[in-house]
Amino acid sequence: MKIIGLTGQSGAGKGAVAALFAEHGIPAVDTDAVYHELLVPPSPCLDELVAEFSDAILAPDGTLDRRTLAALVFEKTELGRKRHERLNEITHRYVIERTIALLAEYEKQGCKAAIIDAPLLIEAGLHRKCDCVIAVLADREIRSKRLIQRDNLSPEQISARLDAQPDVSFYIEHANFLIYNNGTAQELSACVSSLLTEVLA
Repeated sequence: MKIIGLTGQSGAGKGAVAALFAEHGIPAVDTDAVYHELLVPPSPCLDELVAEFSDAILAPDGTLDRRTLAALVFEKTELGRKRHERLNEITHRYVIERTIALLAEYEKQGCKAAIIDAPLLIEAGLHRKCDCVIAVLADREIRSKRLIQRDNLSPEQISARLDAQPDVSFYIEHANFLIYNNGTAQELSACVSSLLTEVLA
């Protein structure tokens, strides 16, 4: 089974690209969904995060308070950067283990290809398990507008999140294929269709 890595900038449209590949019969392991699933109590991953960041990151019902954790790790300080690194160190191990298990299930089902849809595909080292990597990119202003609509965050929160991500050159260096998603849904669909043959070659 061919494994396709899908990554890119927040708000660039990775989810839309994964959905278009699914229309062509190529399923995806969404690592964000895997992450959320892994944090449902009882959760060894959540327990480890609480041990690192204290129970201040827990909501009253014992689930993760995502906004509190985000405020800690996206803080524009050296401490914030170190917290972000530590968060990734803890969560990547659990996410990678579950992702590999899900890919094995797709292979058993006879899938010719499957996608790892991961915003931190490269940082987590998951790109090394891929036959090729696609990066989805878009202009910062467009991404910011999409994130404000999608996540209901303030412009300041969005800016902090975008500032914490690598710049375009990082994705150009590590990806085999680039998709620039600054246009319409129809343009994106046409781009994925034309890329499909090359990716599966």
